[in-house]
Amino acid sequence: MFDNLSEKLGFVFKKLKGHGKLSEDNIKEILREIRLALLEADVNFRVVKDFIDILRKRVVGQEVLESLTPAQQVIKIVHQELIQLLGGEKAELNLTGPLPVSLMFVGLQGSGKTTTVGKLSRLLFQKNRRPFLVPVDIYRPAAIEQLRQIGESMKLPVYLPQKGETPVEICKKALNKARENNCDTLLIDTAGRWHVDELLMNELKEIKLKINPQEILLLADAMTGQEAVNVALKFDEILDLTGVILTKMDGDARGGAALSIKTVTKKPIKFVGMGEKMEDLEVFYPDRMASRILGMGDVLSLIEKAETAFDERKTREMEKKLRKGVFTLEDFLDQLQQIKKMGSLEQLLSMLPGFSPKVLKGVSVDERELVKIEAIINSMTKDERRKHHIIDASRRRRIARGSGTEVKDVNQLLKKYIMASKMIKKFKNFGMRDLPKGMIPGL
Repeated sequence: MFDNLSEKLGFVFKKLKGHGKLSEDNIKEILREIRLALLEADVNFRVVKDFIDILRKRVVGQEVLESLTPAQQVIKIVHQELIQLLGGEKAELNLTGPLPVSLMFVGLQGSGKTTTVGKLSRLLFQKNRRPFLVPVDIYRPAAIEQLRQIGESMKLPVYLPQKGETPVEICKKALNKARENNCDTLLIDTAGRWHVDELLMNELKEIKLKINPQEILLLADAMTGQEAVNVALKFDEILDLTGVILTKMDGDARGGAALSIKTVTKKPIKFVGMGEKMEDLEVFYPDRMASRILGMGDVLSLIEKAETAFDERKTREMEKKLRKGVFTLEDFLDQLQQIKKMGSLEQLLSMLPGFSPKVLKGVSVDERELVKIEAIINSMTKDERRKHHIIDASRRRRIARGSGTEVKDVNQLLKKYIMASKMIKKFKNFGMRDLPKGMIPGL
C-alpha cells in the first residue's frame, strides 16, 4: 500500500544524503517534497499541513543544522513524527470487565467485517480466549452463513439467529448462550449498508445501549482512502468508537487513510488486515509501520510471524535431524509449507531492511513456483522423498506427469534440494539455533 510513498521518500532522503551540510534553503526544498509525497499518497490536507509544521520546527534548528550527520538527523526526526502521526504506541484491545466481554464490529457493507471477526476470533483463541461469534446481519442470510462456516472451520461456537429475532434480541440471547458455553469473549458482527443511514445507526445505537460492549471497532476499507476517514467520523459521532481496524492494507491504494485516520478521529488503529486468509490480521504497531514506510523494514513482525507459523515440535525434530546431517525431500516440503503460513513472499521480503519497493520490483517472487514444488514432491513415492538418489529419468517423467509439470521442473527442484542439503550438512555440528528459524538455505 505504501509502495509509492516509500519510493518517493526514499528518493528525497537519497538527495538529502548528498549534502554534507544543510542550509535553510535545502530544508525548505526537502519539506516541500515530503509534503507533495504525502498529498499524493492521499493523506488528509490538514494532517499534512500540521505534520510539515512540526517537522519544520524540529528540523530548522541547531539539532540538524550543526549536526555532523544532518541527513540522518532529518530521517530520524521524520521517523519519530511518523510514529506519532500513526498513533504513537500500540493500542491494546480492552478485554477487561465482566465475562463475557463484548466486542462490537461496525462498518459499511463490503468493508470486510465478517471475515475480520473470524480473523480476530482466531487471534483471541491463540491467546487462550474462548470466543463466541454472533451474526447480527439479519438482512443478509449469506453473512450469517459465512460466519457459521468460519466458526465451524475453527471449531468455535456461533449463535444462529431464529426467524423473527431482532438484532438486539439476537445479542441478548447470544450473551446468555456464551455464558452457558463458558465463553469469555462475544464478537458481534453487525449489519452494514452501502452508505451511512439513519436506520442502520439507530439499530447500532440500540445494540450498544442494551449490550454495553467493551469495544466498538470500526472496519474501515483502506482502499477507499479519505472516504474511509469520513466514514470513521460519521460512525464515531454517533457510536463513540473505541478503535479502528483498517482492512485491505495489502491493496494498491495510496495509504492516506492509515496516515490520516488517527489524527482526524482521535481513535487508535488497533489491527490491520493484510490479506484474505484467516491468519492475515496483524496487531497495529505505529513504530513498525513507520519503519516499513521509510524502508527500514519490520524484523520484529517477521520474527513474530515465524514464531506463530513454525510448529515447535517439528522444529525440535528438525534440529535432531540436522545434527545427524539428515534432510530429506519430506523435510524440504514440510519447511516450505510452514513458510507459506507466514504469508506471501512479497509481504515477508517487505519486512526486511533495505527491501524498498524499487528493489522488490526487480525480484521475481512467483507464488505459483511454491505450489509447483509442493505438487512435485507430493507426486513422489515415500521412498523417493527419502532417497532422492533413486529418482532416475523414468521416475522423473512419471513425477512430472503426476504433478502436471515438466521434467525440467523436477530437475530444477532436485538441484535446489541437493544444494540445500549440502548446505544443511555444514550446520550439523551446530544445530537449528545457528539457522534463522525455519530457513532452508538454497530455497
